[in-house]
Amino acid sequence: MNIKENLNHIKSTLPEHVTLVAVSKTKPISDLMEAYNAGQRIFGENKIQEMAEKHEEMPKDIEWHMIGHVQRNKVKYMADFVSLIHGVDNYKLLKEINKQAKKHNRTIDCLFQIKIASEDSKFGMSFDEASEIIKSKAFSELQHIKVVGVMGMATFTDDMNQVEKEFIVLKTYFDKLKICHTERSQNTEFRIISMGMSGDYELAIDCGSNMIRVGSSIFGERNYNN
Repeated sequence: MNIKENLNHIKSTLPEHVTLVAVSKTKPISDLMEAYNAGQRIFGENKIQEMAEKHEEMPKDIEWHMIGHVQRNKVKYMADFVSLIHGVDNYKLLKEINKQAKKHNRTIDCLFQIKIASEDSKFGMSFDEASEIIKSKAFSELQHIKVVGVMGMATFTDDMNQVEKEFIVLKTYFDKLKICHTERSQNTEFRIISMGMSGDYELAIDCGSNMIRVGSSIFGERNYNN
């Protein structure tokens, strides 16, 4: 199947409340445009420079999601256009996003990346760290960011029972943080659970995900030698 057919097939299986982020990292603009012409408007990248270059060349009605690990010194390169930053894993990063958003008179939506995987290689904060941030006075003073939910990456394993357990943990954390966030800030926009990728998004949706990040099932396998 081609990109359009892959995209249409996946969309046909998704419940209405689930948002599809097409993970386009390492893929050429021609592939992204094929997805765009098939109706896709949300693309996820994991390198800020690559995302900025694609943003420059592509239609301006695209929502760009930063789904990779974010270095603070690179936030400025996406602050004028990024729609959602999935990988916020510490307060200093949140503060930098707020600073750069202010320069562009914007409010940038963010997700707390929570570590649910057993692998050391995965980034993310603990539930307690996220909870502490939400309760802090310093957080309440950040006027140019909005934390709208959580993101998590399950362990890279064929053991779907383990993956399911980790997804359930993230959903539980989301529910608790939502209560805490709403009580602290009257913020009713804490709504996104970003979890699930090409190999496990159906399970993720069953466990409560409402935003999935799908790459290879749309664009085919990646060639990292490009």
